[in-house]
Amino acid sequence: MKQNFLLGKGERLTDSIVMPPSGGPKEPPYTFHEARGRLTGRLSVASKEIDTLPPQACPNDLAVVSLTLNPEYIAKSYFPSELLREVGLTVVGSRPRRITPAQRSRGRKAEETVTTELFAVARRSTISEWSVNFGNWMPAERIQDELASIEDIAAPRPESKIKGAVSDGMAVMEVVMHTQSQSAQHDGIVIGGLQEYLEYLGMAFEFGNQFAAGGLMFVELDAPADAISDIAQFSLVRAVREMPRLRMLRPTIRASAVHPQPVTLPAEGAVDPNLKVAIFDGGVPDTHPVTSWVTPIDAPGVGAPVGDYLKHGVGVSSAFLFGHLNPKDPLPAPFANVDHYRVLDDEPGLDPHELYEVLSRIDSVLAKSSYQFVNISLGPQLPIEDDDVHAWTAVLDDRLSENDTLATIAVGNDGEGDATLGLNRVQVPADCVNALSIGACDTPSSGWARAPYSSVGPGRSPGLVKPDLVEFGGSTERPFLVLSEGDTPSFDPTGGTSFAAPSVLRMGAGVRAHFGDSLNMLAIRTLLIHQAETSDHSRLEIGWGRNARDISDIVLCDDDAVRIVYQGSINPAKYMRVQVPMPNKTIRGFVTIKATLCYKSHVDPHHPSNYTRAGLDVAFRPHDRKFKNARQAHPNTKSFFGDQVKGMTEEELRRDAAKWENCLHAVRRFRGSSLSKPCFDIHYNARTESGKSSSTKPLDYAMAITIQANHAVDLYDQIVREYATVLEPIRPTIEIPVRV
Repeated sequence: MKQNFLLGKGERLTDSIVMPPSGGPKEPPYTFHEARGRLTGRLSVASKEIDTLPPQACPNDLAVVSLTLNPEYIAKSYFPSELLREVGLTVVGSRPRRITPAQRSRGRKAEETVTTELFAVARRSTISEWSVNFGNWMPAERIQDELASIEDIAAPRPESKIKGAVSDGMAVMEVVMHTQSQSAQHDGIVIGGLQEYLEYLGMAFEFGNQFAAGGLMFVELDAPADAISDIAQFSLVRAVREMPRLRMLRPTIRASAVHPQPVTLPAEGAVDPNLKVAIFDGGVPDTHPVTSWVTPIDAPGVGAPVGDYLKHGVGVSSAFLFGHLNPKDPLPAPFANVDHYRVLDDEPGLDPHELYEVLSRIDSVLAKSSYQFVNISLGPQLPIEDDDVHAWTAVLDDRLSENDTLATIAVGNDGEGDATLGLNRVQVPADCVNALSIGACDTPSSGWARAPYSSVGPGRSPGLVKPDLVEFGGSTERPFLVLSEGDTPSFDPTGGTSFAAPSVLRMGAGVRAHFGDSLNMLAIRTLLIHQAETSDHSRLEIGWGRNARDISDIVLCDDDAVRIVYQGSINPAKYMRVQVPMPNKTIRGFVTIKATLCYKSHVDPHHPSNYTRAGLDVAFRPHDRKFKNARQAHPNTKSFFGDQVKGMTEEELRRDAAKWENCLHAVRRFRGSSLSKPCFDIHYNARTESGKSSSTKPLDYAMAITIQANHAVDLYDQIVREYATVLEPIRPTIEIPVRV
């Protein structure tokens, strides 16, 4: 039987191009004298408030000052780097802030909008000297221009740093501090300074686990709850809250249906025993039959096992090995073996230290081992926040940005929480941009919808589309079936995003097991999103759609369609043209083009609204001979990834937030006559600390493009013939099963 496999080596259809310069001088909302006049008093007040802090609250005399940008200056190209350098300020973080500016440029009406609040550190003497001289300050012209970008100057207030309520008595707190750098020396200044300050206050305290990520230090602190305001007064503290608890791993579905018949496990080994897969969860008993494919490992420092957690761990491992079990069908051979790390131990939900302990166990494994596939179905009982990045997200995103790893993370089961308070949003760390965040749908059949318990988007911007995908996770009417935890396993009905996430990872492992290293992990992630099953449901509920039903949906093409995979890299500030392969004759009727572009990015967790360091600006040019005028260097563009911005606010669109999303996906329909050598032009933007970046490191990307035309019944064969010396069918190393 003829099989049309997707085509690889699409990167051979790419070329570097040169684009003419764009943009021009910006008209500021204030003149230099207006800006200096309106900021003089604000800087004076901020300096005096900082000077009133006790010396112990300012280690090495360092203090943080807040600089709020005028909303017209939040793009990286307008970052006031020379102004900051002239004054002696170093930006250590930022956060989004909603303001109404005093005025806008060109006399336009000022409106409430979101801007960026910068946190900059300097010695108090530096801030004081700037304040004293500011009224008569006449710096160089370039710096004068940058001063107009500052809307407000202030000293951060302790109350603005406190997140949520705190219990009485001694409490375990999560303290987030600006570190200015990632050097051990400066981290010592931060931690040592906080210790000296707490000793100065005469406070009983004890430090616990600590994590450094980006320009932040996350510290576990035992201290009196009523001292939280004093702790927040320490100059380098960005945020402090009572430590969130680990979300309980109880099934969302307590079905009454029982399937007493025993389960016959497959006799075969893994399809590809060389794949490296890690699951971090509640553990698997050493005597359980799944240990034919699962290696139980106790993570460093973990305590005694807990029955409920072992049950959850067996269920998550079962979902990765076999997916949702169907009592009518024999279990398929697993695609890969698994290292199951038990990271949960005794006193479930009662130990306030467990959240950081569990993260430390996961991070220690990821730091030492290179896994191709990772699943995490646990995390804090904490919905994501737009103005702060949690330690779990920061640490995991940092690890995943470095490795060729496909990770799936469950979004949590609080989808029925209070929407007005944001308690139904995806839970930490499902806001990771370098992982696939997985929600649950209510049936594996047609007519599916989001399972009511599955937490919803949006994610943070960038990273707006969360969940990325949904997969069947069980419902009251149709629970998710996994293997029971007993030595003689039977069918165990359960449900939750905990089982949807490893089911998606299983599909990714299946693609890799059958096609080997011809597809890297980033390409597999791209294909999973590219071939997701769409519906009319809101993107906030289902992300890009439901995970494909089987491997053939991802890797096989119909006769009237062709799918191409591009795997390559692009240099910063460069433009790359990606050719869309088409027949050399015009296609009759309509042509549908689907495109997905993904990349991993290093992150700046201390800049939540500018979280990703890499962005791709993409222009689609459908016809190579259509120009608006003779002076135009390149053909006309047409919107392609416009749907990407549907969930964005006007403020996000104004700051070009869409270009910093590290996953772009869209489907467009064109008349065949309107297409002639269509292409995508991709520009790589790099930023660091919310401003321009000097990085020269190339960015790895993966792109999938599908072309489908009803009137070209042999489109696949046409493309294969015409691009025979360029594109290559990606053929499996073993036969693909009919269903998985």
